[in-house]
Amino acid sequence: MTVTGKIKEAAGYLKEELYEHGDSAESRKKAQEGRNLRNEGRVEDGKSIKTSKPGSNH
Repeated sequence: MTVTGKIKEAAGYLKEELYEHGDSAESRKKAQEGRNLRNEGRVEDGKSIKTSKPGSNH
């Protein structure tokens, strides 16, 4: 695992959590950016991307 991948995954997770419950289009956009960043970090570390619905813990 790379340090960069871990940081991207953690930062993406935080951004997603901050914005996923917002009602505005901007909140949904930022939550998606967080998911993309998290998945980018996971790919760098050789993990599969998360495709489940946010908050489902799967």
